[in-house]
Order: sequence, then structure tokens, then C-alpha cells
Amino acid sequence: MNIGILALQGAYQAHASRLSQLNVTPLLVRNTKELACTDGLIIPGGESSVFIKLLQENTLWADLLSYKKPIFGTCAGAILLAKRVLSPSQPSLNRIDITLQRNAYGRQLDSQVQLGKCLLTQRDIEMVFIRAPKIKTIDGKNIKIVATYSDHAVAIQQDNCIACTFHPELSTDTTLHTYFIQMIKKAT
Repeated sequence: MNIGILALQGAYQAHASRLSQLNVTPLLVRNTKELACTDGLIIPGGESSVFIKLLQENTLWADLLSYKKPIFGTCAGAILLAKRVLSPSQPSLNRIDITLQRNAYGRQLDSQVQLGKCLLTQRDIEMVFIRAPKIKTIDGKNIKIVATYSDHAVAIQQDNCIACTFHPELSTDTTLHTYFIQMIKKAT
């Protein structure tokens, strides 16, 4: 099983550490050849507009548009997975039928750590919000809410993609990464 982590910018090292902790050797993805070797992909937090620019420069954008394997997007990665993006509008990979608002929880200084509910385990988990997007609308069918914070969906799944508006790689909880690994095992 090869789980790739998009390693152009952002918090990819924290995701790599989390996968290693779960006995999975991550593959850092920086080009199309590396992407082709993956069974699933994590798109980490970072700056979504910078991601788009780097993906286009590295000719990964077109490959990601046609990538049908499981994807786990956190923060900026969730923005890239959403079909609609607000504040401002920008291109996306159109994988999950939601509308996301960028930086909806405030500026960098408004970053926070909160407890929210993981619906996979029905228990509270730590959620790290850093300039986090907010899911404004869930527009599609067959969308599973995976986690909530203050009665708002903060992690959702549609088909083989998970969008998470917080940074699970920065907490001690491994639930979402373990769930993604299980998703990939079922798909391969």
C-alpha cells in the first residue's frame, strides 16, 4: 500500500510522521511519476492558491483532476476537493459536492484548538483550526458527516474522498488517518 502525501508546500511532514506512527511508509509526491505510484493521496494544509499554482507548474493539476483513487484533504486540501470555493472563488478538483469558504474562522491569530465530535467513534477529538475553511453548504447526496464542531460539519466524506477543515495531523488523535488507511485497504 502506497499512501502519497502531496509535498509541494504545507504540513506534509506532520502527515508523514502520523503515517509512520501508524506503520505506513509515506511516499512524498512532487511529480506525476510519484503520483502514479500511489494507492491514495493526502493533500495537506497550506495555502490553497499557492497549491494550485505549484500543481500547475509541476504538471500535477491535470493528473489530479483525473485521479480516481482515495484522497484525504486537510484544510487547504479540503478546499481543493470542494466543488465550490468562496472568499475568493478559485478552481478546485471538484471531488466533493460542498461549498467551502476560505479562512472562515479568521486570521492566523485566530487559530485555535478545540474539542469536537468524531462521528466514526462517537467520542470527542482534538481539532486544530489554523486559518481554517468552513463548510458553508453540503450540496450533494451520499455525503457522510465524519466530524462536527459546534454543530457544524468539519470533516465529511463523499465516495472515496475525505475533506477535513482542521488539522488532524497536529493532534494526538489518529482516528481520521486510521480511517483513511482502512479506506485505501478496501480499495486495493
